[in-house]
Amino acid sequence: MQPKTVGYYKIDAEKIGRGWHELGPIRPPNEGRDCSLLLRVTRNCPWNRCAFCRTYKNERYSVRSVEEVVGDIKAVKALAEEIKAASWRLGFAGEINEEVILALINSNPELYSGEHNDTTLIQYRLHSLANVANWLATGAKTVFLQDGNTPQMRTADLVTILNYLKQAFPTVERVTSYARSKTIARKTAEELQQLRQAGLGRLHIGLESGCDEVLAEVDKGVTAEEHILAGKKTKEAGITLSEYLMPGLGGKRWSEKHALDSARVLSEIDPDFIRLRTLVPRRGTPLYERVLSGEFVPLSEDEIVAEIGLFVENLHCHAYLVSDQMCNLLWEIEGQLPEDKPAILERIRQYLQKPLLERLKIQLQRRLSAYLGIYGRLEGKTAEKVQLAMAALQKEAPDASRKVQEALDALKQAFI
Repeated sequence: MQPKTVGYYKIDAEKIGRGWHELGPIRPPNEGRDCSLLLRVTRNCPWNRCAFCRTYKNERYSVRSVEEVVGDIKAVKALAEEIKAASWRLGFAGEINEEVILALINSNPELYSGEHNDTTLIQYRLHSLANVANWLATGAKTVFLQDGNTPQMRTADLVTILNYLKQAFPTVERVTSYARSKTIARKTAEELQQLRQAGLGRLHIGLESGCDEVLAEVDKGVTAEEHILAGKKTKEAGITLSEYLMPGLGGKRWSEKHALDSARVLSEIDPDFIRLRTLVPRRGTPLYERVLSGEFVPLSEDEIVAEIGLFVENLHCHAYLVSDQMCNLLWEIEGQLPEDKPAILERIRQYLQKPLLERLKIQLQRRLSAYLGIYGRLEGKTAEKVQLAMAALQKEAPDASRKVQEALDALKQAFI
């Protein structure tokens, strides 16, 4: 079999400058599926105290200057023009594909080779190249502003950035950002309108819980009423609102109240989307230490599914409910409320009515499938725990539940 022939295209190094734009560590899964351009406007998280989160631990929060962000937009534009020019030069008529990207990498060792650059710089350039290329390949329609709370930036500065972004890329149809309820609650209606008119079309807010006791215990830094105020302000400004709920965050102590209060708060907000993000206690977080000490007792997979059922049963709004993240067991919990509510509850009921061994098999199979999707194979203690769990299920052993739980605990760390 002949090796694939890769074309040649020399990048105009003077035109693209450093050849990369700054990228933050995370973005919502749907922004990944949409291949959104990632544009870092703020660095890290201004609160950074949530007991369940370690994403920005030991990282200092800062707001980038307008000049820095505009510089990144210019860098993206220059790189995008080179990628499109390479596609035409190589005979692909503007199509952005693997051959184009390989040609750019192989034809420009001074930018992408370790012989000419340190590892960090290469990674910056390769990540930027991939992000911009994937964005172009899907029509260059969506942009996600990083990091954890972009609206913390002065409204006038963010409006300037949004206006420049719109001028630089007329194809952009949606601009999205994470936000904290505390920040949005403090914005005036006029400020939110200005952001909407400048192009900020969607906010992703981490509600996590509508229960004040749970919010206080995990040090979320916001109350249920502030969540409601921020949500309503966002909707009134005409900005699409995606709220994130964390099933299991109340543990066994607050499970019922967490479900009921969250349903009440989200019913009052009536967001456009509700996205489920099941709690997985992460090593290195205060919450994980509470689990080890016995102070926080996590819910089992079945208890979390039951909690979601109680939440949905008491939810009265018009949101689209989504279970679109690896930490969730039942991805099929999805639909438009209120019309799909009976079907969603029926899916939950059908799962919970299955025999115990069948539920355990579903849990292990789904968690294992997600793990393999990330790492490709099992190794070490994780592989050993999975093998022991499988053997216990096959023999219908009395300790099958315990061994499956041990395997799940190991597998789920990969999802976060």
